[in-house]
Amino acid sequence: MIKEKRKCKKYTQEKMSQILGISLRQYVRIDNEEDLPRRDVLKNLIDELELTNEEIGEYIRKMTQNTA
Repeated sequence: MIKEKRKCKKYTQEKMSQILGISLRQYVRIDNEEDLPRRDVLKNLIDELELTNEEIGEYIRKMTQNTA
């Protein structure tokens, strides 16, 4: 879902990593839904991609299930 939202905004992974102030490698893991970002990064991601509450909830549920 993150990847799709990013592509809709026509942002590259590199641009998103710069916007969020994290490494490209770290962003790629977020984009591929392999890693749940820190709270501050998640907040900025939500703001930048204009995620809805439903999308945020779905993303967090999916990510916490992946780590269980």
